[in-house]
Amino acid sequence: MPKERRDDLVTFYAFCRLIDDIADDLGHTPEERRKGLEEWRKAMNEPYHGEPHLAAEVRSVRDRREIEPQLFHDIIDGCESDLHPQRFGTWEDLQQYNYRVAGAVGLAALPIFGASPDSREYAITLGNALQLTNILRDVGEDLSNGVRIYLPLADLARFQYTERDLIGRVHDGRFLAMMAYQADRADELYQKAADLRPAGQRRPLVAPEIMRHIYHSILKKMRRNNFRVFDRRYSISKSHKVSLMLREIICGKFSNS
Repeated sequence: MPKERRDDLVTFYAFCRLIDDIADDLGHTPEERRKGLEEWRKAMNEPYHGEPHLAAEVRSVRDRREIEPQLFHDIIDGCESDLHPQRFGTWEDLQQYNYRVAGAVGLAALPIFGASPDSREYAITLGNALQLTNILRDVGEDLSNGVRIYLPLADLARFQYTERDLIGRVHDGRFLAMMAYQADRADELYQKAADLRPAGQRRPLVAPEIMRHIYHSILKKMRRNNFRVFDRRYSISKSHKVSLMLREIICGKFSNS
């Protein structure tokens, strides 16, 4: 990416990281964390004395890149919803959460990448796939962090696997079938995102395409390993990441699409 776009992306990423860190900081009470998020909401509306560090830079990126202001509030809302353990009854309920914490991030990043507005559905779909992959990978970690459960309860019930089973980290045939069902859903989302990438947008969408390949590889690795998510956090090797990155960068550089 050109330096000015890269710098803006770093600023936007720092904003996302700060908001996420505020919401997840167990060293502060939920009310203290909610207050911290509220300060950022206020700063996204207008400057004020004593506003959070980096707020002015984030507003500058937003205004120069003409990013929809509501997207920043959606991201804050998504992180705020994690202040207390929550449950999602259905896949449709979870998709609303995924939009706030991932889809909105992708939409806000599109103007920074220089992508066209018709990449909107691509960004939302890819965000959904990435966040669902994160949820599957972090099942055990989320249970340890405030007994957070993001898997739709209706899908647990579909395979006669209960919330108590999940908290008890029961790894049996029911669990494997339920996780495979979620992985199939993520596979479909990755393919749909690939199909939705607009013609002529390969170059500006190189970065999210790299993310698509990396996270899809993690999903495939979990499936091959029978979803041992209670006792490990899956990743792919640095060399594998580099190979995926180089392939996409080279394809983007020499592509007219």
